[in-house]
Amino acid sequence: MKAIIIDDERLARAELKKLLQDFPEVEVIDEAANAEEGISKIESLHPDLIFLDIQMPGKTGFDMLSQLERTPQVIFTTAYDEFALKAFEVNALDYLLKPVEPKRLADAIQKLHGTESKEPRAEAENFNNSILTEADQVFVKDGERCWFVKLSEIRLFESVGNYAKVFFGPNKPLILKSLNALEERLDEKTFFRANRKHIVNLRMIDKIEPYFNGGLLLDLKGGEKIEVSRRQTVKFKEMMSL
Repeated sequence: MKAIIIDDERLARAELKKLLQDFPEVEVIDEAANAEEGISKIESLHPDLIFLDIQMPGKTGFDMLSQLERTPQVIFTTAYDEFALKAFEVNALDYLLKPVEPKRLADAIQKLHGTESKEPRAEAENFNNSILTEADQVFVKDGERCWFVKLSEIRLFESVGNYAKVFFGPNKPLILKSLNALEERLDEKTFFRANRKHIVNLRMIDKIEPYFNGGLLLDLKGGEKIEVSRRQTVKFKEMMSL
């Protein structure tokens, strides 16, 4: 498992790298001293895991995650415990306080094995593919709230000007992405452009009904009702037919 350590403190990076020598399954392939460097190395090296400091000069660790197209597994390492709740809101694998204790590090690595056994991660060579599949995990940031979300859990994208509203569970955060930009990145086998304002997850459709002017009405699992335009209805029927 390939890992990158992202921390502005050189000594902290060195200490963590030394501790990780006791875990041969984790290979530290590089280090970064700030968020910008971290983004660059993640995009070029495609690690399975990052050890990420939160408070760094310039961008925070949370800011860095919000700029990634795909997120590796994340173990936060920080001297401040007030970020713990926010870290777990984004489904981080673990949250280690500095100085990192060997026992806590071992616990975190054990959690990593647990996620691997349940959900095999995409192969590294596919990591930077331009198309995002339903198995991919994305980082969503809306104001002070943050989430890691698997695309399979997102039932709907709705256009709101230059933003898109993302529907998953009870949440509907806004992200600075146009629907056209999202459509280019999403796997058309799973996500369908129903009309000018909506992209729906085909696996989240509960019911399909005929609708006005030759269109269709989709009932989603979250209770939303989305109209498929007449033009897109033709494409929808072609996709759904044998």
